[in-house]
Amino acid sequence: MRLPRRSSVRRSALVAGGIVAATSLVLAGCGSKATESDSTNAQSCVDTSGPTIKVGALNSLSGTMAISEVTVRNAIDLAVEQINASGGVMGKQIQLVGEDGASEPTVFAEKAEKLISSDCVAAVFGGWTSSSRKAMLPVFESANSLLYYPVQYEGLESSKNIFYTGATTNQQIVPALDYLKEKGVKSLYLVGSDYVFPQTANRIIKAYAGANGIEIKGEDYTPLGSTDFSTIVNKVRTADADAIFNTLNGDSNVAFFREYRNVGLTPEAMPVVSVSIAEEEVGGIGIQNITGQLTAWNYYETVDNPVNKAFVKAYKDKYGANKPTSDPMEAAYVSVYLWKNTVEKAKSFDVKAIQDNAGGVTFDAPEGLVTIDGENHHITKTARIGEIRPDGLIHTIWESPGPIEPDPYLKSYPWAAGLSS
Repeated sequence: MRLPRRSSVRRSALVAGGIVAATSLVLAGCGSKATESDSTNAQSCVDTSGPTIKVGALNSLSGTMAISEVTVRNAIDLAVEQINASGGVMGKQIQLVGEDGASEPTVFAEKAEKLISSDCVAAVFGGWTSSSRKAMLPVFESANSLLYYPVQYEGLESSKNIFYTGATTNQQIVPALDYLKEKGVKSLYLVGSDYVFPQTANRIIKAYAGANGIEIKGEDYTPLGSTDFSTIVNKVRTADADAIFNTLNGDSNVAFFREYRNVGLTPEAMPVVSVSIAEEEVGGIGIQNITGQLTAWNYYETVDNPVNKAFVKAYKDKYGANKPTSDPMEAAYVSVYLWKNTVEKAKSFDVKAIQDNAGGVTFDAPEGLVTIDGENHHITKTARIGEIRPDGLIHTIWESPGPIEPDPYLKSYPWAAGLSS
């Protein structure tokens, strides 16, 4: 699809106060570098003496985010099954302990504490919203445990206790903005859910826009799970922007796109670029409501390489031929393998050993080769712009020449100066 050029052509080890700290982080709305503390002295209850090693999976299996997170859990299950079938990790079978975050940040923090201090897992894989991640972060840092977080996010954060296997801003949002600019877009309307990721992402988008001659014609937020978009969509329609940058999460996207179509908006007239809609969400929204719209991710089911074809086949063989693969679940799948590869490089399940050996660890992923940056715990990612087509799949219409090095604080972009303060 060619964007039209219009006339004016986005975490009993939980210390007292941990939940308060988590809430503060949620409310802060902007990321920061992990604080140095005595967490390295935290006592681990991980048992490595037997034939198994426990890891945790913490995802929303209920609530507004279940539409997105159930597939992430499925992908974690698949990776664990495959690794166990090939001999496990350092000769040990992985025992997966699953919990439901129930789409609530405080529940994510409580379940993370349970997994670490009661279930004694060696690592946890999960989280989706930035609010859930920020709620869990002090839990993992206080206990000196590891979280592998699989979803693209707003950047401006790093922690020695978190590995970020989804995209940071310069691997998703910035490439999407560059693409729109190249297509002649001169104005944007920003629509998002009312929490950390959309608010911070939109600060970044506005900074980019100011430096690149793009007008922001409006900016609206709605609570997670909102289903009434009549007012917002009417504001969008009358603003007459060249494109909409969508940072809505979860099932709010269903209501948004239905209302968008109801008022006569089309991807030809005012396209929507989404950064949290993947193949799984397309079916829930309804293909008739979203065909022709654009997405910015690093992986699609349609990525054409042998590794991805084998991954897609394995996923569909396990969960059903009609079950699509998507970026966040691919990143979750990748995260389990990156943990395995790092443990085997370190020859240890010890947290510090993993941290010290993470840099340069690679995995030939369905999305392409990914490599851990040992300094900021993010990974290299290939950026891809996709178009949603009538087959319900997302097809790449542009991709970066190769994997992009992670720059979570946007240090290489002059226009982003001051955003991480």
